[in-house]
Amino acid sequence: MIGTYLIIAVLLLAAELIYFRIADKCNIIDKPNERSSHSTIVLRGGGIIFAISMLVWYLWQTFQVPGFMFQEYLPFLVGLLMVAGISFVDDIHSLPDSLRMAVQIVSILLMFWSINLGSGGMVQGAWFWQVVIALVALFFCVGATNIINFMDGINGITAGYALAMLVPLMLLNSGSCVPLVASEQSSSASVQGFIESSYLIVAIIGVLVFSLFNFRPKGKAKCFAGDVGSIGIAFIILFALGKLMLATQDVTWIVFFLVYGIDGSMTIFHRIMLHENLGQAHRKHAYQLMANELKMSHVVVSLLYMAMQLVVSLGFIYLCPNTILAHWIYLVAAALILAVAYVLFKMKYYHLHVEYLASLKK
Repeated sequence: MIGTYLIIAVLLLAAELIYFRIADKCNIIDKPNERSSHSTIVLRGGGIIFAISMLVWYLWQTFQVPGFMFQEYLPFLVGLLMVAGISFVDDIHSLPDSLRMAVQIVSILLMFWSINLGSGGMVQGAWFWQVVIALVALFFCVGATNIINFMDGINGITAGYALAMLVPLMLLNSGSCVPLVASEQSSSASVQGFIESSYLIVAIIGVLVFSLFNFRPKGKAKCFAGDVGSIGIAFIILFALGKLMLATQDVTWIVFFLVYGIDGSMTIFHRIMLHENLGQAHRKHAYQLMANELKMSHVVVSLLYMAMQLVVSLGFIYLCPNTILAHWIYLVAAALILAVAYVLFKMKYYHLHVEYLASLKK
């Protein structure tokens, strides 16, 4: 099995290098502007490797693994290729927001089909409640996908945060994460094996390959993820997260997304308070203030976000009693702590961004 993963890693590395040649020849590049956190021209769309990794995984499982339920994962794969494809085209030539949103919604519905949302205990009962829960899940997935896309602004942050989500998922799936504080209502047995373990391992390999060319200091990155990368990895992670929620009948696993969720949602609220156009590029996220106004290294900021999410996720797994009530208390408490930290940080340093905006008008 290890040999197979090594072969996949070599194939993905070769695919990434081939893409670089194509991107360079076709001028698929990211030019910096006053809103950017980079100052040099960089190849765009290197995150296409995430979708390619899942395609390689699916073909490997279908043709080499006996008993693999290929039809169960097919709608997910189709949805991933659809959303990654439209995002890649948008990376090259801007597309209407309505078209991208329509494709995202259709792709997420295909994901729900693969997850089998509607047949699990979370959505049993009257058709009305099935529709309501499906709409709430759709709203969350669309929002989470776009927040992950918005947060892709400095070297290494998308790769680092993806690893901070995928590694705990892999540990849970393998049974390596046994809660230190158990209870009679523990659902740890239903956590193990909620998804094919090879799915998470290949996804991690894809992220590591991308990291070789992106997880670098400012000005040193060979490529950026692009929308195809940030939205693609969001889709891959949300699928695994959805499988976990359905297996445990517990939505508090969104704690694995909490650091991004707080930064993304709080920044949106801040921009609404400032009466800004939410569709316009900006540099108001906390990580952007760190990288731009505070001149912190991209690598340091990315590692900080990665570490914060790992602390939150592993604390949830190992330290929180494995009951629904305890999970909700932990989730709310962690969200409040992160929200307060975000507000205090902005109160102390946001004036630097205001000064930066004023300098652009001179």
